[in-house]
Amino acid sequence: MESAEKEPGIDGEAADVRLPTWAVVLGWCGVVGLIYLLICAVSIISRGFAGLGNEAAHTLFAFAEHPWVGLSVGILGTVLIQSSTTTTAIAVTAVGSGALSLEGAIPIILGANVGTTVTTSLVALTFIGNRDEFRRALGASTVHDFYNWLALLIFFPVELIWHPLQRVSEALTDALYGTDWLPNPAHFNVVRGATRPVEQAVVHASAHLSETLGPLFTIVIGALLILVAVRYLGKLLKLLMVGRARAVLVKAVGRNQYLAMASGMGVTVVTQSSTITTSVLVPFAGTGILTPAQVYPVVVGSNLGTTFTVVFAAFASVGQDARIGLQAAFVHLVYNLFSIVAIYVVPLLRPLPLFCAEHLAAAASRRRWVLAVYVGTVFVALPALVIVLVGVA
Repeated sequence: MESAEKEPGIDGEAADVRLPTWAVVLGWCGVVGLIYLLICAVSIISRGFAGLGNEAAHTLFAFAEHPWVGLSVGILGTVLIQSSTTTTAIAVTAVGSGALSLEGAIPIILGANVGTTVTTSLVALTFIGNRDEFRRALGASTVHDFYNWLALLIFFPVELIWHPLQRVSEALTDALYGTDWLPNPAHFNVVRGATRPVEQAVVHASAHLSETLGPLFTIVIGALLILVAVRYLGKLLKLLMVGRARAVLVKAVGRNQYLAMASGMGVTVVTQSSTITTSVLVPFAGTGILTPAQVYPVVVGSNLGTTFTVVFAAFASVGQDARIGLQAAFVHLVYNLFSIVAIYVVPLLRPLPLFCAEHLAAAASRRRWVLAVYVGTVFVALPALVIVLVGVA
């Protein structure tokens, strides 16, 4: 007597009935649509935070010459704006206007690398109703945090003493400034073009509100879209990612860590956002399709991928601050290359971000307030305290 074929479930429980072909096709169309919605939501939140944070960030940069203040401004500014590229661009503008030196801009760029990781924790929060899923999702999202914190711990003091990022970026700028053989990827950003109508529709809907309420409304809409997209994306993936489909994904990401890293870099170059790359992976980790260890090299690659946009765009820049803009872009690129070599290529430090992420996730899954304390302290309270005590005093 024949029965419907079953396979082990994602969590190892008995399992899932294989779906008919039409249901699988329809389900994957739904996955594509929800991933599109998630990408739109991240862009909408970035647009809202930019509306709130740009003017304040320019004010903060005016007294960010102190390296610790600059670092804190980079972290807190990126948390507010939700775009490390935007934070870096504002810093470069401040340098070009003479309000900030390049030495002052480098800590801001390093801080922006850390601040950009907060959004993935928001995505992980959508799994908070299930302890195991929340632990897996948070482990995958915060491995990016701890990788960037470790890179900062290594290179920030080194830069303060010996200035390797400034020296190497200056050498690259001297060699390449004035060449025009690299295209500006903004002209080919398919993802940006596809999500722009949804983003502009939300912004237009809030245009009649005040300068403060408008961006806040935009942020709330983006957050709600993330909650909807991730909730139903997780449900669909549980149904679809069984058997061969699940094996293909795991094989693509898990077979070779350097291919996974290259995949993360490539997707981020296309989407021009490391946040989008890592946010899309979190539901896969939450539902058990990917492990935090498999996500780890992808987020490392996405860190590097996000630097190419600024570098390519800097080649197309003109004007008096074009050269310093190119050097600032190279600082970001060189920093992330050095970080990969020091943390991921060298086996000694490689396990540390994953170890910290998994232990934080385990603690937060048992006591939900742990995540709030972690995010509120390291991304908001400490940077704000440094700015107030060191920058204002």
